[in-house]
Amino acid sequence: MLLEARLQAASEPTNNAALGRRVLDALKHFDAQSVGFYWPLPGEFDARAAISIWLTGSPQRKASMPIIKERGLPLEFHAWSPDTPMKIGHHKIAEPTTGRMVIPELLLVPCVGFDADGYRLGYGGGYYDRTLAGWPGAKKPITVGVAYDACRTPALEREVHDIPLDMIVTETGLHARAVG
Repeated sequence: MLLEARLQAASEPTNNAALGRRVLDALKHFDAQSVGFYWPLPGEFDARAAISIWLTGSPQRKASMPIIKERGLPLEFHAWSPDTPMKIGHHKIAEPTTGRMVIPELLLVPCVGFDADGYRLGYGGGYYDRTLAGWPGAKKPITVGVAYDACRTPALEREVHDIPLDMIVTETGLHARAVG
């Protein structure tokens, strides 16, 4: 049901234009200099245009996309720019071929669904939860879910390893997670 709602919302050009503006608003709000984001699957928002615009704002900014070295392991983020050659990796998802690792200060995370407490529903592989749980260094990245309002649900079932996101960005705005 959420996948269908997301596909429908993603088919509306006005939703995608608004979501692109909101992603840029979130990047400005957090003022991160390195961002990790994702190659879009069908129905997921394609953040590449927004990230390309963001990159032009400062030569110090870096963008990266995840690669899956091996199923079941945390994601690695490798440098990406609009002209980066890509290859098809695990799960038939495009990955950058740069080989240069980047530790992002902020992660844009795709959502199939989300709730007010900042929990997200993904595809069930656990890649983002595993990656965040094993993040290198003491400072974890800011996590920003990217979703359509149509994918909001009152509450998602949670497992012990689920980690809430700091914010969810939709076509209508920036939604900080409820605390307490």
